[in-house]
Amino acid sequence: MEMPRPTPLILLATSLLVLALPEPASCAYPVLIPVAKDPATSLYTIPTRDGHNHVIDLAGPLLWSTCASDHLPAAFSCNATECRHANAYRAPSCRIAGQPCKKQCKAYPYNPITGQCAAANLVHTRFIVNTTDGKNPLQQVSVRAVAACAPRNILASLPRDITGVAGLSASGLALPAQVAASHRVSRKFMLCLPRRGEGVAIFGGGALFLLPESSMGDLTTTLAFTPLRSRKDNPLYYIPVQGIAVNQVQVPFPANALTAGGVVLCTRVAYTALRSDVYRPVVDAFDRALARNDAKVPAVAPFELCYRSSMLRNRLLGYAVPDIALVLEGGKSWTFVSSNSMVDVNSQTACLAFVEMKGVKAGDPSAAAAVVGGFQMENHLLQFNLEKQQLGFAKVPFSSACSNFNFTKTQ
Repeated sequence: MEMPRPTPLILLATSLLVLALPEPASCAYPVLIPVAKDPATSLYTIPTRDGHNHVIDLAGPLLWSTCASDHLPAAFSCNATECRHANAYRAPSCRIAGQPCKKQCKAYPYNPITGQCAAANLVHTRFIVNTTDGKNPLQQVSVRAVAACAPRNILASLPRDITGVAGLSASGLALPAQVAASHRVSRKFMLCLPRRGEGVAIFGGGALFLLPESSMGDLTTTLAFTPLRSRKDNPLYYIPVQGIAVNQVQVPFPANALTAGGVVLCTRVAYTALRSDVYRPVVDAFDRALARNDAKVPAVAPFELCYRSSMLRNRLLGYAVPDIALVLEGGKSWTFVSSNSMVDVNSQTACLAFVEMKGVKAGDPSAAAAVVGGFQMENHLLQFNLEKQQLGFAKVPFSSACSNFNFTKTQ
């Protein structure tokens, strides 16, 4: 059930950058930031200063934005810890990255959609956010951060009102680490991505309550956990997937299909992409399990399996179609019901919302076996615990949605 949201009181507004401002007070409450979905690009954004926004990127190693007059230069030396963090990861498409540092540190921010990058100076910035008890915004606090000052020409293909990217990787200059260091909270964050309206990002742990609160309580108590894995020189979040099941029946794959390349989480892609040796068995298994050839209609790009929506029975969570689950370690499963597996491409057609990777050979270990996209993550609570290297996951109950956080500030 989607509920109308009040205008958020939480404004990520960069204050006048004066380093003489007092340090942010130590506080146990985590930091709250609203998350919106851009309808044109299906990218997720957070509000920043003056009505502008940043795209969030789970694999992003930096916080970067176009240069603003109120940013203060940060003259970090080549040996500074901040410089090491700024250059810990290099986008494969960024050929200029990795040049020897000369006197002053340079960073290489890149556009997560086009891959375009630029050499950039580091700057000091502050932004204003609210703390939260998991139920409401509480009080405004100032969060200090180091960002890269990028030229406007690398904003191509991002939403119109975007001025930069907020990386959410485990890097030392990504947003989770910088909020933790500035605000003195734990290195963990939660995402509750919305289908529409405003979802929630919470940095520093804590609880999460969605309306109607009385019927659900703290959603973090419903989380199941699986390890978060990382790979050298790669900021992506990997999870150990042992299999994929359709209607609780394991799909047969070629040997090592899922472990060759691994399974990653990615907010850059709208729909889960499967390498061809994984895609074909999953799609065929879904088609057999649904057994509705009578309802099939021609494919609608980029989707292959499409159906006349009026001919698919409905149930509580959407169309009556087979569930698809990632089988994890210890017998756990992350299950996608029809609200996360079927997309309405028009008023008459619904398609299986999984796509085949392009330009990647079957079994190629240099490419992920599966990239879990934003559509599949929507209306799930995801907790990234960077201290314990764990991912917590839980489906938001059907009676609510990630857009049902109460952004009304308490008195």
